[in-house]
Amino acid sequence: MSLKAIIFDFDGLIMDTETPWYYAFRDIYQEHGVELSLSLWSRNVGTNFDEFNPFHYLEEALQTPIDHDHIKELSEQKYAVYIGEAGLLPGVAELLASVKQRNLHLAVASSSTRDWVHSYLKKLGIFEAFDVIHTSEDVGRVKPDPELYQLTLARLGIDASEAIVFEDSPNGLKAAKAAGIRCIVVPNEVTRDLEFLNFDQRLASIAEFDLEAL
Repeated sequence: MSLKAIIFDFDGLIMDTETPWYYAFRDIYQEHGVELSLSLWSRNVGTNFDEFNPFHYLEEALQTPIDHDHIKELSEQKYAVYIGEAGLLPGVAELLASVKQRNLHLAVASSSTRDWVHSYLKKLGIFEAFDVIHTSEDVGRVKPDPELYQLTLARLGIDASEAIVFEDSPNGLKAAKAAGIRCIVVPNEVTRDLEFLNFDQRLASIAEFDLEAL
C-alpha cells in the first residue's frame, strides 16, 4: 500500500525535552549525594513513571521521605533553565512542510499529557500542522503498549502498512512495531546508547530523512 501518514512521537523527537529533564533530576540527585545514571533514568523515556519513579527511587536511596512537591518544583525550575529557548530539532520543520506538500496526514502519538504536548506544539507554531494528536489521556495504556498507535491509525482511517512512525526511544519503537507500523528511530542524547531492536531505519537526525526517496 502507498504511504498515507507520518506519525511522530513528541518528546525528544520534535523537540528535545528529555535531555533537560534528565539534567534537572541528575542535579537534584547530586545535591542529595546520590548518582542518577542515564541508564536508570532512560527506563521512563517514552513511557511513564511506572518503570522508574525518580521520587520514589530517591527516597529509597536516602532511606528517608522527601518532600515530593518541593522536588517537583525544583525539578521544574532546573528544567526551565536547561530547556532555555530550545526549538524544533533539525529537520523537523522541513519534513512537516514536505509531508504537507504531498497531502499526507500528520499525527502525534505521545505518552505525555495533553496539556504538555499541546502547549509545546502551539509554542513551536506547528499545532495546526497535525491532523490527529493523541496523548496519555486518550488511552488506558501508554507506550510500550501499542494502544496510542492503534488509536491514531483508527482515527486517521488507515492501515498500519500505510504509515511510518518516527521514534526516539525503545519504548516508542516497541509500541510502533507492536501496532504493525514501520518505525524510523532517531535517538537523542538520552537514548542514543540504549538498545533498539527491529527498527526499519536509524538516523542521527530527522534532517537525514529523504521522503522523496521513500
